[in-house]
Amino acid sequence: MTIGVLYLDLAMPESRSLKDRRRAVKSLKERIQNRFNASVVELGDPDLWQSAMLAVCIIGNDVRHVNSQLSSVAAFAGQDHRAVLTDYRIEML
Repeated sequence: MTIGVLYLDLAMPESRSLKDRRRAVKSLKERIQNRFNASVVELGDPDLWQSAMLAVCIIGNDVRHVNSQLSSVAAFAGQDHRAVLTDYRIEML
């Protein structure tokens, strides 16, 4: 069994308040969960209104499949118009 974790560092330059930030993060989390059947949690300081960090976890039997899925999640997050993907990293456990 392979556990893959993807860390996404996001910037939200158009966010003008915590409400804008929460809306953007919640939307992205839900879309990742629905599309990739992955667990998503927000990490870091929730009071910073122009940045966020998400962790995405996928569990599977094949390392290549889990890595491919996490790479697809990173590409998907990079296409979001409300958040700019500044950095990401993948860890396999």
